[in-house]
Amino acid sequence: MQRRDFLMQILKRAGIGAGIITAGAASLVGYYQPRKELYGENDASDSLPERLEKSRKAVVVGGGLAGISAALELARRNFEVTLVESSTSLGGKLTGWNINALDETFPVEHGFHGFFDQYYNLNEMFASAGVGDDVFRPSPGYPVLFNDKDVEVFGQTPKLFPLNILSVVGQSRSLDIASFVKEYRGLWPVIGMFRYQYGRTFRELDSIDFMTYCRRGEVLPAFIKTVLHPFADATMNRMEVLSAAEAIRYFHFYFMGSPEGLGFRITTRDCMSALIDPLERKLKSAGVTLLKGTRVAGLDVRDGRVAAVRLGLGPSASSVATIRGAEVPLTGWFEHQSASGAPVLVSRKGGSWVAFDGTCTHMGCQVKPDPETGGFICPCHAGHFDAEGRPLSGPPGAPLAALKVRQDGDLLIIERPVGDAASPVVAGTGTLPCDYCVVATNVSGTKALFRETSSIDPVFASRIASLGEADPYAVWRVWLDRPVKAAGFPFYTVSGFTYTDSITFYSSFQEPFGAWAKRTGGCVVELHAYAVAPEDIRPEREIRDTMLRELHALFPETTKATILHEIFMMQSNFSRWAPGDHANRPGVETSLANLFLAGDWVSTDAPVFLMEAAVFTGRMAANAIAAKESLKQRALPIVPMQGIFA
Repeated sequence: MQRRDFLMQILKRAGIGAGIITAGAASLVGYYQPRKELYGENDASDSLPERLEKSRKAVVVGGGLAGISAALELARRNFEVTLVESSTSLGGKLTGWNINALDETFPVEHGFHGFFDQYYNLNEMFASAGVGDDVFRPSPGYPVLFNDKDVEVFGQTPKLFPLNILSVVGQSRSLDIASFVKEYRGLWPVIGMFRYQYGRTFRELDSIDFMTYCRRGEVLPAFIKTVLHPFADATMNRMEVLSAAEAIRYFHFYFMGSPEGLGFRITTRDCMSALIDPLERKLKSAGVTLLKGTRVAGLDVRDGRVAAVRLGLGPSASSVATIRGAEVPLTGWFEHQSASGAPVLVSRKGGSWVAFDGTCTHMGCQVKPDPETGGFICPCHAGHFDAEGRPLSGPPGAPLAALKVRQDGDLLIIERPVGDAASPVVAGTGTLPCDYCVVATNVSGTKALFRETSSIDPVFASRIASLGEADPYAVWRVWLDRPVKAAGFPFYTVSGFTYTDSITFYSSFQEPFGAWAKRTGGCVVELHAYAVAPEDIRPEREIRDTMLRELHALFPETTKATILHEIFMMQSNFSRWAPGDHANRPGVETSLANLFLAGDWVSTDAPVFLMEAAVFTGRMAANAIAAKESLKQRALPIVPMQGIFA
């Protein structure tokens, strides 16, 4: 259908005349269009060299997308780059690992990922690593499942305004233009979302949450339920605690200000093999030194600069914690958090004490006692350890680090054994001298790093301390013994349920799950809770049972299915975007002349979000370092800086 005819059909539903349609459409289509822009264009730097004549040392802390982006950009400019990652694998939230299930090996990851067309910087980075179109396929649509009405499918929307907005209304059974006209007061907050302008939007709206913004503005409840709520939850922050300013920037980036429409791609293989492994090969070919499985203990700061990055566990590592013996129960494990943030597990064993470092040896998450086995479980990635700290199943390959307990009266002094310079998650100690340092860890890693770093400006330290993480999210992947024939799409957004915010049918688009389903007649399904409210935190079994009931409600045929295998993960590592957070959020440049930050949590005036924000700020950090060395800076592609009605 031609775009003009499509527009006329939609507007005719609201009784608008054809003459007005033609004139209005021509005017709007011709003028009010989102257009791709370049951020940081600097004509003055065009004549500058792109590469250093004499290499300088740069250390990047963190091997997620932000760190990889910064490392590649710096290596391209002839810096001698060392990338340090505490996990044994790169990728951050895109990383993956193998599990053994049903006598086969399967890859798993943190949850479903969609790669939108406006991820300009991320897609450029993938392309630079040789990631081709063969590992992607376009998503056939964006369906939303509800708890009280039929599914609504938002397909590939036109890229021209206002056709993109009208198509969303036209594709919905519960929305129509006449309702918006009738409830015209509720249109103004929606129109306000087209007026995104960084300074004004955050100045006026960062103090309230997005739900308050919508309700105060009398936005049509059907529009909130059908569009705003399910899409806003994909920020991994609940709409009720999400800054209205951040939400408007989010919608501007993903849809209202994007020249790309609502199109996104999905990977035909797991993200680790399809995306992260090629990026790691690119880093190595670019000359980047990779220190995986290596913890950064702190930064050596001298004369307002980072002189070196300290590896290992720091100068006070031998003494981990001090607790009162009376706090330890007669049976079971006592969980303690040390002053430095290290998790400690202590138990009585006969007349003595046993203690472990509660840091999982897979990716540094915190393990919990498992009452069913008497051992430990890593809820983030379904890793299991026995009561002696030895790995039983899941991705961990090394045992938990045993700690020494020394009793002094009623006090228990928890220490690392003499000669134990590092826990199993650490591969090295010492220092890395550097001319520049980029910290590209997640929120918790960044806060822990600066807790161990002295000589930091108090204002900067307070900004780091004020960072927060969103509510925890849960991922439950199940292997069923039969197909779900009603599932016509690989991915569904879900609205109106306690836990389930999305459902992904991996066996319909990704290998090796498709081959397994074809061979066995089963299917592999993943349910994702984007952000679990504090009042909904329950034991794992209760959450899984509830999600199973929600799966049955969404796809009734699954009531007859048997679960052959399952993995449940629950973790908290997404950035928080709460009202008021923005004012204290640190930027790429810091009070230390050679220290820079990168990550989706870093403050930037550019309209970017999630994975694109991580890569973008990594490139920003590299640009800032290039400017220090009088090198040419790279202009970065972005969606328009402001909304079409700004």
